[in-house]
Amino acid sequence: MQRGAVIGVELRQLRYFVTLAEELHFGHAAAREHIVQSALSQQLQRLERELGAPLLERTTHHVQLTAAGSAFLLEARQILAHIDRAALAAQRAARSVPALRVGTVDASYDSMPRILRQVQARFPDLEIHQVEAGVPEQYVLLVGGRLDIGIGRASLAPREVASELFRLDPLGVVLCEGHRFAPSPGVPVAALVEEPLLFAEEERAPEFNQFVIELCRSVGFSPTVYRGTVESIRAAVDLVVQGCSVLCAPASCVPTYPGVVWRPLIEPVWRYPWSVLWRADDRSKQVRAAVSCALELSRELGWLETSSQVTG
Repeated sequence: MQRGAVIGVELRQLRYFVTLAEELHFGHAAAREHIVQSALSQQLQRLERELGAPLLERTTHHVQLTAAGSAFLLEARQILAHIDRAALAAQRAARSVPALRVGTVDASYDSMPRILRQVQARFPDLEIHQVEAGVPEQYVLLVGGRLDIGIGRASLAPREVASELFRLDPLGVVLCEGHRFAPSPGVPVAALVEEPLLFAEEERAPEFNQFVIELCRSVGFSPTVYRGTVESIRAAVDLVVQGCSVLCAPASCVPTYPGVVWRPLIEPVWRYPWSVLWRADDRSKQVRAAVSCALELSRELGWLETSSQVTG
């Protein structure tokens, strides 16, 4: 058989052949395929001509596969199975609801939940899947197509990731209720000079750690770092309650756990820049909606009104 000789083979011919191979009877096979016996015979003869190989041995009362027919049967069944799976996948995709895969840094932060409520109200049928991940991991997932939307400080974003600033979040400090700063309405940054500051793991939040370090250096000191790191606000609160350390956190992450309070940092006031993140070449309706909702919410709540006071 010459290369390319099977171009004229039709799917119905494959199906007819497989049915006949299972029945080994032209009348029974024709009945299963709802065609007349002569039409079935003609299609199988054309198939053999296209392949250039005899697939069947025929007698008046007997049908049997040749060696070529037995070999072809295995491949024909696989081809038909692939076609069925492809059709099923297309049908599922056609009727499936749209989905949005969203990266969040921690469940304690309120920005993304508020954005997603707006998105869900606009698209009630949209499936939203949330993945908790640090900003560096979100970049990797966005570039790799495993996330559609992320959130974080965009200072270290790779060129494949687009961003839009939507919130400038006052930075504060989380303290245990018995801390000497707890009664104060605001805590001067310089007052943190002797406080052990709790940081996240560098691999998880290098952009936030650097932001806090830059703030401390802006008033003339390098922070005393608590010897240990945490992966979540919940774990950080446990250490704060024990009086082991204090935690810098933006207002959008004010913990509601018992035993701790949040106080804004002053002198100077710094605001953490939150951006919505997405893959630069992704122009899907869901992504555009998420970005639009973030900006609309920002305007509605005045999240960017203090931009002149922001550092970093």
